[in-house]
Amino acid sequence: MKEFTIVPIDREPAPATFLITGIPGSGKSTVARALAQRFELGAHIEVDRLQEFIVSGGRWPGPEPEEEADRQLFLRARNAALLADSYVDAGVVPVIDDVVVLRPHLDFYRKAVSRTPLTLIVLAPAPEVTTRRNRERDKTLVEDWSFLDEAMRGQIPDEGVWIDNAELTVDQTVDEILRITGIGGGKGRVPTTT
Repeated sequence: MKEFTIVPIDREPAPATFLITGIPGSGKSTVARALAQRFELGAHIEVDRLQEFIVSGGRWPGPEPEEEADRQLFLRARNAALLADSYVDAGVVPVIDDVVVLRPHLDFYRKAVSRTPLTLIVLAPAPEVTTRRNRERDKTLVEDWSFLDEAMRGQIPDEGVWIDNAELTVDQTVDEILRITGIGGGKGRVPTTT
């Protein structure tokens, strides 16, 4: 049997870190996973999963400010950024999936992600579309988060790449992201299965 040894983890760094955002029902988790799969090495960092790591005293963000919930919101963003930087160093393209609609939250991500510039993608179908999608999916939302659309359009309207994906398939949305950003440019892409 071959001896097991430590192998180098880091290699040529990945070219980008993506942050896919939008209000619940915008398709960010599905699109983030599909985008990560387009790269030879890609990772989908679902920030809600990082929140679930807190098994005692966890506080999810709500419509009203709450100090502990807000602190944990930034904690999970910091953890996502640390994970993304680690993936970049290892040559894996990280795709962070989080609801980021307020400028201080976005600014925090921009400072916390340090290995590459942050490539922001805002999925912005109309609120009626996200409300319908939320009703149709298995994931039950306790609150109506459609008010976040107004906050997003008011706070970060000139940030990143905005895509109205209401009439686009997941693959078409990912194609548009790659076309607009020029990241990947067809290199290192995994063929899409239909």
